[in-house]
Amino acid sequence: MKGQTQNQNLVTTFTKLFNAQLQLINVLSLFFLFGCGLATGVILSSYLNNISFNLQVSHFSFSTTTTTASPTFKLPPRVGLKEYLKVPDVKHDMDEKELLWRASVTPNIREFPFDRVPKVAFMFLTKGPVLMAPLWEKFFKGHDGLYSIYVHSSPSYNESEPESPVFHGRRIPSKVVEWGNANMIEAERRLLANALLDIANQRFVLLSESCIPLFNFSTVYTYLMNSTKSHVESYVLEGPVGNGRYSPRMRPGIKIDQWRKGSQWFEIDRDLATEIVSDRKYFPLFQKYCTGQCYADEHYLPTFVTMKHSKRNSNRTLTWVDWSRGGPHPAKFLRTEVTIEFLERMRSGSKCVYNGNHTNTCFLFARKFWPNALDRLLRFAPKIMHFNS
Repeated sequence: MKGQTQNQNLVTTFTKLFNAQLQLINVLSLFFLFGCGLATGVILSSYLNNISFNLQVSHFSFSTTTTTASPTFKLPPRVGLKEYLKVPDVKHDMDEKELLWRASVTPNIREFPFDRVPKVAFMFLTKGPVLMAPLWEKFFKGHDGLYSIYVHSSPSYNESEPESPVFHGRRIPSKVVEWGNANMIEAERRLLANALLDIANQRFVLLSESCIPLFNFSTVYTYLMNSTKSHVESYVLEGPVGNGRYSPRMRPGIKIDQWRKGSQWFEIDRDLATEIVSDRKYFPLFQKYCTGQCYADEHYLPTFVTMKHSKRNSNRTLTWVDWSRGGPHPAKFLRTEVTIEFLERMRSGSKCVYNGNHTNTCFLFARKFWPNALDRLLRFAPKIMHFNS
């Protein structure tokens, strides 16, 4: 019995010792796992911090590079008033609709936010070259910046003759023009539209290749700029070459009592020029119904201006012509007919009203002159017209 008891005690002691060792191992294992976890956490945290630091360094480096490179970045060119005021070249690529639309655009604010020197637009409606070009050269000399020149010649004109310097490069995109046809008015509107593209142009004169100036530039410029009215000849004429040309089919847009006749050669201000190129109501009636023996260039502007802008018009032309010889065209003057007395009569032989006052300076231009009259005109001009003053 005693031996059996000892054996049982030995087993119990061994069991307790084994359990104590097992618990120690478990504790050590837990510490080991905790240590591994702690070490892993420290390592992982350090790694993540390194990544964040590297990203920050990279971002800082990129920002520094961008900041350094920024001085070489170029802003797009400024689109401001200068670009708006830039005058297109006379040989632009706008079609008729585009040209008339752009020319009709006008600011409602009358005060200009920039310095502006007003100019006179001299518009020449010709078949070929300006025949009196050498005389006009003397007229324009020394007055740059106060005038613009536009020439509408036949598209078939190939400039076979040498161009006068002042007219060089001043031909606008042109179309065929026939005498007595409504396309004559189309050409005039085309000239006005091109001239309106220059905001500095404030007065507009229509001339032909056979026209001459009767006074020097300073006198003409002052006369036009100080004028309170435009100069479109307009009057009522009974008979077949006046009211007889009216077509009842123009009603109700244009009535017979509104029908007028006058010279083709006009001088107008900018507001009226804009109204003419913008007209889409009355001009189509002339295109459609003023045909045959109805010559639109003698009736459209006189009728339109009287209907819409009569208070702004003087009802007279500034271009002298001689109709005393009869026929459908005015007289042409040869070399022998050009005398000092003849020029003086055109310059001061008439009576009219200017800005409410009576004057004998009624015509600033004259026509029609043959090319062979040029040499006498060049000799007389310095003395009579004072081109050098």
